[in-house]
Amino acid sequence: MKKLLLILGLLSITTNAQVLNHKKEFTRQDSLRGTNNEFRNWWDVKHYKVNVEPDFSTKSIKGTSTITFDISAKQGSDLIQIDLQEPMKIVHVKLNGQDIKEFKHDGNVYFITVGKKLKAKDNLLELQYQGNPRVAIKAPWDGGWIFTKDEKGRDWMSVAVQGLGASAWFPNKDYLGDEPDNGMELEIVTPKDLVGVGNGRLVSEKTIKDKKIYKWKVVNPINNYNIIPYIGNYVNFKDTYQGEKGKLDLNYYVLDYNLEKAKIQFEQAKLMLKSFEYWFGPYPFYEDSFKIIDAPHLGMEHQSGIAYGNKFKNGYLGRDLSGSGWGLKWDFIIVHEAGHEWFGNNITEKDVADMWIHESFTAYSETLFTETYYGKKAADEYVRGTQNAIQNDIPIIGVYGVNQEGSGDMYYKGANMIHTLRTWLNDDVKFRGILRGLNKEFYHQTVTTAQIENYIAQNSGLDLTAFFNQYLRTIDIPTLEIKQEDNQIIYRYTTIVEGFKMPLRLNNSEITIYPTKDWQVLNQSTIKKVSDVEVNPNYYIKTSIVK
Repeated sequence: MKKLLLILGLLSITTNAQVLNHKKEFTRQDSLRGTNNEFRNWWDVKHYKVNVEPDFSTKSIKGTSTITFDISAKQGSDLIQIDLQEPMKIVHVKLNGQDIKEFKHDGNVYFITVGKKLKAKDNLLELQYQGNPRVAIKAPWDGGWIFTKDEKGRDWMSVAVQGLGASAWFPNKDYLGDEPDNGMELEIVTPKDLVGVGNGRLVSEKTIKDKKIYKWKVVNPINNYNIIPYIGNYVNFKDTYQGEKGKLDLNYYVLDYNLEKAKIQFEQAKLMLKSFEYWFGPYPFYEDSFKIIDAPHLGMEHQSGIAYGNKFKNGYLGRDLSGSGWGLKWDFIIVHEAGHEWFGNNITEKDVADMWIHESFTAYSETLFTETYYGKKAADEYVRGTQNAIQNDIPIIGVYGVNQEGSGDMYYKGANMIHTLRTWLNDDVKFRGILRGLNKEFYHQTVTTAQIENYIAQNSGLDLTAFFNQYLRTIDIPTLEIKQEDNQIIYRYTTIVEGFKMPLRLNNSEITIYPTKDWQVLNQSTIKKVSDVEVNPNYYIKTSIVK
């Protein structure tokens, strides 16, 4: 989500934004963060229990992060890598109840000496931490802790760390490929006049002197960057949705003065659920409920606790990103961020270089929502309208092993790539089956691009190797050149990768052409001149009439 404003030119290029950090050279710290190295690859996180207490006056936090882990492979090192970004500090370590004195600080990483005496299962690593976390300047795009005031001047707080990483505020194994299989618990310590809201379900609430402790629990696997506390003057209202897996609890937390607006606007959540359960399959986290939380930034896909800051307006802060008019019919943040519950939270990338898996499918969910309620023509117009945001600056897939994202084109170039694939397939029953199949096959899993590509290819029956290479790994858009030569019309592809030969249906006929890099003759008696050749506009390609 965080790149979208930048893509549209609404975020100053001088802003200290994580999304601008497309490095050409990488350091050891980048590799430690981005790889499943010898300090990570032999142990498997099963559960997190995170306690956090913020201090608004000093903009500091303190707490404990307890990691339950198993040995998953032959132990490769006497050291365990724990990620915690400066200036945060680990101040005390316990392993299976015993104090650990030997731990070394190295930039944004701590190496903890564990020796060879670990148990096969259920090791407990307790990490006390404290400090002043990085404060977000323009959340959610730069990332960090958010200390602010609501409209009545009261304290309001949250966190947004996609890309930056959960290690910006609490110690963890900050590697997307290892989610806690058994979920997490989040204890939020607040002043007694404020409310702490987290992911999943509220387990307990207790008052101790002038403080309150809110304990939240998630039973499903969860991305580290989705573990988020919110603190403010929240009120709660509830609803239910009868979905594919039965009754789904809907829970909404908003600032007290937003209650009436939220009751109206959040009715769209049920429309979203109906659409996405049709296209993608059951909501992936029935056990943890579905929740939207009023946030001090625009929005983020925090699992079972979506951050909402769209000011209770339709569109994207009242604007239509597609320019088609259809984007003003629904609330962008409710639709887009909830789409991530399927692509991003259910199916999660192992490496941030593959973030297109999250963002391309979720950006396309906007088109599918539009289609559900306004029809196929409206959906086509919406997705084609988003092409205006495409930059074609760098490839969509980033650099592996160094925590490096690809282009922001992963949103709308990715969405138009999926729409192009759907147009090529020309079978919406099969297309819907692929979307639902992805969410079933990779349910609660972390994946690679290769896994997603192979699944789609196998279940579509199409040879998609060159197709994905073209749209994910280059910045070149296939161009169909058309030329009148004597009494013939000839055509070919240019700016394509080796082996690219996607067929094209011509718009107002049953004619399909099969371009390659070589010139071919259009043998159709119904088309007499170049100007009569109209390609279905739902392919994301360029056309050029050559003189």
